[in-house]
Amino acid sequence: MSAKTRVLVTGAGGFIGHHLVSYLKDRGYWVRGVDIKMPEYEPTRADEFELLDLRRWGNCLQATRGIDEVYNLAANMGGIGFIEHNKAVIMHDNVLINIHMLEAARLNGITRYLYTSSACIYPGYKQTSTDVTPLKEEDAYPADPEDGYGWEKLFSERQCRHYTEDHGLETRVVRFHNIFGPLGTYDGGREKSPAAICRKVALVADGGEIEVWGDGEQTRSYCYIDDCVEGIYRLMHSDHQEPLNLGTDRLVSINDLVDLVAEAAGKTVRKRYNLSAPQGVRGRNSDNTQLREVLGWEPGTTLEAGLAVTYQWIRSEMAKQPDTYQLDAGGSAHGGDLALVGLRSAPEEMSAAD
Repeated sequence: MSAKTRVLVTGAGGFIGHHLVSYLKDRGYWVRGVDIKMPEYEPTRADEFELLDLRRWGNCLQATRGIDEVYNLAANMGGIGFIEHNKAVIMHDNVLINIHMLEAARLNGITRYLYTSSACIYPGYKQTSTDVTPLKEEDAYPADPEDGYGWEKLFSERQCRHYTEDHGLETRVVRFHNIFGPLGTYDGGREKSPAAICRKVALVADGGEIEVWGDGEQTRSYCYIDDCVEGIYRLMHSDHQEPLNLGTDRLVSINDLVDLVAEAAGKTVRKRYNLSAPQGVRGRNSDNTQLREVLGWEPGTTLEAGLAVTYQWIRSEMAKQPDTYQLDAGGSAHGGDLALVGLRSAPEEMSAAD
C-alpha cells in the first residue's frame, strides 16, 4: 500500500462503513467517506466526508474523482421487517447506486472496486431446514434469492463481473453473513436480530419476557464487526475475483441467541413467540472453505465475546435516552463498561499475498 493511496468508502455514515473508515485510517490510508447522512453515534475519522445521494449520477462522478480504490457499501437496507415491506424502493435505490458507482469508477480510472453483497442471494430452496448445510459460493445458482433485496444484490454481483470482463475494472465481491457489533442501529425497524434482541433484553427485568419473531428455532451464523472489516480489507487486496462468503460457520438458533444475550446481561428471560412476524429463511450458514483457502484467515471473535461488547454498548446508548427507554435497574454480570476497541487487534502490515 502506497502512503498516497486514496480510498473512497461509500455508506461511510452507516454501521459497517463507519468501522471500515476507522480500520483504513489505522493503516495509513487517506479516506474519503460518502453517505446521505453522517455517522450517528460518533464522529467520522475520514479525511473528507461528503453528504451525497449516490442514486444521482453526478454525485457518483464527484465522489470518485481523485480516488484509487472504492469500497462500495452504500445501500438502502435494514432488518427482516424492513426488507420484507420495502422491496421496490430497495431494488430501485441499490441497483441505481451500484450502476452509477461502477461507471463512475471506470470513467475516473479507479484501480480496484469492492462491492458488498449478502447471504440473501442464496436460493431459498437450500435454506428450508434449521439444520442447514453450510452455503458454498457456487450454491448461488440456479438462482432463487430472497425477493427484492436478494435479487438486487445478485444482479449487482453480475454487474461487477461484467465491468471486469468488458472494461478491465478489478472488482471484488463479498457476501456478508449477519454482521453485528457496536455503533449499529438498534431500533426503528432497520436493526438486525442481535441488536433487536439486545435492546429487548435491556428493557426487561431479570426473569422478564421478550417477544421473539417466529418460533425461535430458525438458525443463522453471526460475524462480529471487527472480523468483518478485516475480511473486507483482506479480500480487496487479494487476487480473488469471484464472490466470497464472509461470516462464521457457527450455527445458532434465535432461541440460542436470546439466551446468549441474556447471559451477557446477567439475566434470565422468558420468550413470547410471535408466529405472524417476518422470519426469513428457516436456516442459513456460511461455508468458509473458500474464505480460508483464499485469505488464509477466518473470523476469530467468538459470538459470546462480540455479544458482550454489543449489549453493553446498546444498553449505554439507551441509558442516554431516559424519556424513550425505561431500563431495568440491573447491569451486566459480564464486563461492565467494555471498551469498543476491546476486541480489535492492533494494525498489522499485510501485503496482497497474505
